[in-house]
Amino acid sequence: MADTFPRGRFVWHELATTNPDAAATFYPKVVGWTVGPSPQDPSYRYWMNRGKPVGGLMLLAEQAKSMGAPSHWLPYVAVPDVAATTRQAVALGARAYVEPKDIPGGGKFAVLADPQGAVFAVYRGAGEQGGHDGAPELGEFSWHELMTTDAVAAWEFYHTLFGWVKSTAMEMGPGAGIYQMFDRAGRMIGGMYNRPPGVPAPPHWLSYTRVPSADTVAAQIPKLGGRVLNGPMDIPGGDRIVTCMDAQGAAFAVHAVNAAAAAPPSASAIPKPAARKPAAAAAAKPAAKPTAKSAAKPAAKPAAKPAAKPAAKPGAKKKAAKGARKKSAPARKKKPARAQKKKAPARRGAGRRTARKKARRR
Repeated sequence: MADTFPRGRFVWHELATTNPDAAATFYPKVVGWTVGPSPQDPSYRYWMNRGKPVGGLMLLAEQAKSMGAPSHWLPYVAVPDVAATTRQAVALGARAYVEPKDIPGGGKFAVLADPQGAVFAVYRGAGEQGGHDGAPELGEFSWHELMTTDAVAAWEFYHTLFGWVKSTAMEMGPGAGIYQMFDRAGRMIGGMYNRPPGVPAPPHWLSYTRVPSADTVAAQIPKLGGRVLNGPMDIPGGDRIVTCMDAQGAAFAVHAVNAAAAAPPSASAIPKPAARKPAAAAAAKPAAKPTAKSAAKPAAKPAAKPAAKPAAKPGAKKKAAKGARKKSAPARKKKPARAQKKKAPARRGAGRRTARKKARRR
């Protein structure tokens, strides 16, 4: 029997914030979630999407605040063995912020930082692991993006740990580097890239949630006390994204599918970075490739056709010219010949008449 455990799937998203009550009011207005209580822990709340939990809400721990951690979103990735994955991650250069820990009611988790410092969690539930492999629906997390200081090393780390597979890679513009997307179970689920020059943010993961309209969210955010960091902007495929920050300083992003194309987010080239400049660069690149190809093909076809026709016409003209020369040359030769024949008899006749006259005189 094949192993069906969803290793490497993003299954949970948790907001640790300085003001959970404010967040519980903010996000339902932005994303459309509701908030529900956790049966195991009264201090922990669930983000509910259409009656199903998609994440959690909790107070930022005092220990985390003392270490300088701001309000933040933390993505959880499913692994078959939390303890073994933690040991493997540490051996690969990661740091364990929270060692493997049991969850009340079943399951286990650990909080890690990759070798470049981006924080994430690994998780094994007691029953269903959460999430699914189909196209993200409204209110679900649709894309996961890593901004780091060494995308090549980060890729090797996550590929080894979770089995993700490289997908499309795009140039983000002069000096901006590559935006590397990755797949899981045959579907694009995220991307990673090097931090752009001049961006002070530390390496981190940014999660995107699918919403009906990115533009509507961008208009709402300032009214709710948050900030729009970048966007709204188009991405390849016609989808729209916005990168934002809530009133407590936690960064998040939203993603709206192109209604006309109705394409799932993973079918597009999709989102881009926190400070979204790489996103704009990646959107421009695909546009550049088709432009380059289309420019080359039309140029080649017209050039080939005119080149063939002119080549044939000059050849026809040369043949016509040769024929004209052949016809006119004999005409020029005959005229002098006829003239010589006429003159020659005239001179011969004149000579005989002169001889006869001389003979008579004698």
